[in-house]
Amino acid sequence: MALPADIIAPELIEVAPGHRLAVRRRGAGGVPLLLVHGFPCTSRIWSHNITALAEAGFDVVAPDLRGYGDSDFAPDDYYDFNAFNTDLIGLLDVLGWDRAVVAGHDLGAMITIDMATRHPGRVDRVVILDDSMPDLDAAFAEAGIPPSRPKPAVYDYQGRQGRHADALVAELDTPERRRRYVGEFYGHRMWCPPDAFDEGDLAYLTEPYGDAARLRASFADYEVVMGTRALSAPEMIDRPVPHRTLILIGADQVTLGERIEERCAIAFPNAVGPYWIKGAGHFMPWERPEVVNRAIRSYCGDLLGH
Repeated sequence: MALPADIIAPELIEVAPGHRLAVRRRGAGGVPLLLVHGFPCTSRIWSHNITALAEAGFDVVAPDLRGYGDSDFAPDDYYDFNAFNTDLIGLLDVLGWDRAVVAGHDLGAMITIDMATRHPGRVDRVVILDDSMPDLDAAFAEAGIPPSRPKPAVYDYQGRQGRHADALVAELDTPERRRRYVGEFYGHRMWCPPDAFDEGDLAYLTEPYGDAARLRASFADYEVVMGTRALSAPEMIDRPVPHRTLILIGADQVTLGERIEERCAIAFPNAVGPYWIKGAGHFMPWERPEVVNRAIRSYCGDLLGH
């Protein structure tokens, strides 16, 4: 998809003393909507959503997570759900938002799930843009749903990023190699349909990862998953999400888990969906932005006064 004509530049907002997030914003005064990106993305992944959703009546805020994009690196070296959400709640406070609709993708979806439990009063409703869900293995097992099994052909990167991050960054010793590595997630790793991203897309989306320190920071979440990095606080993803939730999942990717509808019914008891979006893989905000924008607008029609 071509880059949007209206590229919104980020502004730096101090969310704690001496610590800033880079934020892309449109629609100030509208219904608060927080867009939370994941890996291998930054707030740039929302480029086709921010203006359209602002025009629908939202106050749209898309931050770069700590260490990503143009945001400051973690002042305490923590890159876990609590640390990310400490920043995001600080951002809500600075914006004067009591509550927000929170839409999350990939890592951002898991941060959103954690936020809904850790700070339930700050979340109005939830939008999940992939098959992320709480860690409810016992409840799934009781329902007869077996654990999801990793797919080695596409998940080999997890071990390297989570256990050998420094060695991997050392191998990726030029900006071009770092950007090409990140670009693979938009290509042959099959997170999305072939040729979903052209050279212009990849140049824009991977540009922040040309910096070695940015790439290294993005591996920290995988270190948390692999247990090789300390947590600032326990994760809070061990219970169903009680908030109203919209779930959209791109159908054209091989990274999906099994029996997703049954898992969602347990994990999100007040959800609509999951709805399967054809022609989209893992990166729906960019691959099918018109569907994402329309779905969020419709789902929040009552908040928008429609």
